[in-house]
Amino acid sequence: MSNFENLLSKPSSNGREARLGSITGYHGCVSDLCERSACGGLKNRERCFSQSSTCISMCAGQQLLGIRDIAIVSHAPSGCCSSAASAAVLSQQLAFLIGETNRSVLVGTDLDENDTVFGALESLRKISIETFKTHRPNALFLTSSCVSGVIGEDIDSLADDLREELGIPVESVHCEGFKSRIWASGFDAADHAVLRGIVKPPKEKRPVINFKNFFESQRTQISQIFAELGVKTQFLYMNSTVEELEHISESLATVCVCGTLGTYLGNGLEELYGVPYVRTINFSGITGFETWMRKIGEVIGKEAETDTFLKRERDKYLPQIEAFKKELEGLTAVIGMGPGYTYEVSRVLQELGIKTVWAAAWHYDYKYDNGQNPPALEYLRKHAPDDIGVSIADMQNYELLNILNTLKPDLYFSRHPGSTVWAIKQGITSVYFADEYTAFGYRGTLELARYIADSIKNRSFEKNLAARVRLPYTDWWYRNASDSMLLQEAR
Repeated sequence: MSNFENLLSKPSSNGREARLGSITGYHGCVSDLCERSACGGLKNRERCFSQSSTCISMCAGQQLLGIRDIAIVSHAPSGCCSSAASAAVLSQQLAFLIGETNRSVLVGTDLDENDTVFGALESLRKISIETFKTHRPNALFLTSSCVSGVIGEDIDSLADDLREELGIPVESVHCEGFKSRIWASGFDAADHAVLRGIVKPPKEKRPVINFKNFFESQRTQISQIFAELGVKTQFLYMNSTVEELEHISESLATVCVCGTLGTYLGNGLEELYGVPYVRTINFSGITGFETWMRKIGEVIGKEAETDTFLKRERDKYLPQIEAFKKELEGLTAVIGMGPGYTYEVSRVLQELGIKTVWAAAWHYDYKYDNGQNPPALEYLRKHAPDDIGVSIADMQNYELLNILNTLKPDLYFSRHPGSTVWAIKQGITSVYFADEYTAFGYRGTLELARYIADSIKNRSFEKNLAARVRLPYTDWWYRNASDSMLLQEAR
């Protein structure tokens, strides 16, 4: 039995700590992180104090709600469903943009104290059946929570019963918050349910590339690029249908916006059904885009078409990018993002002449499911002009403020707005990577360079805010905090 056959024989995917050796606490540098990963000497640093992070249940639910016309019944207290409204509205809006309608819903069972003592599996059954009768979904997912997990509710057996009773795919999703400190384990829980309950063995090969992303803002552009290579694009999971997901085992290849999001599904499809998973640095920046495109062309046998496309794009955009580099040369930056983007963006800034003085990632997978280190980190180890300082910060804003106060960079880059606010309050210009396709290819890199140039021309907002805001951290704390001392040692 292969690794993924063994994984899928169980109703629950393992958390990333157990499966990938992932950690949430580290201070050091790129070279040390790579060396410790290679020799197996990487250990997690426990914190005596930790701020709140993100729950894996939210990540699993947001992924699945992107699938059109499905239903999720969350066996949880009402507070655990707090993100459902925004996720549902977002999926509906993104469907509207491509002329589709997404009727997916998330319903909670509203567990209370009485349910915690006496159990509520029968309530879950009734709510699931009523949800099916009301919304007629094409698939039903039963998601767990900390409460239903602690009291041992058997959602797996119920899913088996409902699958036979309702005549649609019904799958349990184990995403209890206590299962993993790493929110990306929620991505894996969603992928596990899709691989286990939706995807069918291939009947034929189709000229399609599976593309796993978050919010597909570049759907049109990517479809056009792949069309030049003679293939169609199957976006996952946003705006996909259950029927489309059944056939992703028949695709020519699987690619992803980042390894963090795609490792479980990509490696699973490759191992189970022979669908090649394209593992490279991602499409951000010049080197990333060229490497990513050439690897796709190689996998699907379209090298000549890929080279023709890249030459045309280079001739169009590279001169404009070079012009902006003159404005950005010599700037310093700190990055705080998920691990799938922290090291990718470091490479892009390097291409623009900006020096990354510190990179903070929310967690670190010391190996992906294929047993290899993340390609973006390996690229930095080999090609960065300086050994970049690194911390695994788990969205700990107090650690980020300490880093920013110590290093005082010109710019702070983040994919999560909660940390950009604090950087601005310190007077540091912040660039928000809200869109996963920021710096996508040559055109995206040009737009990013223009955006950064605009941001540094007028810093009056940051300066005025910093002069008038009193932060909760004192000068004494900055001078004496242990993280600051570690930061000085790493430098």
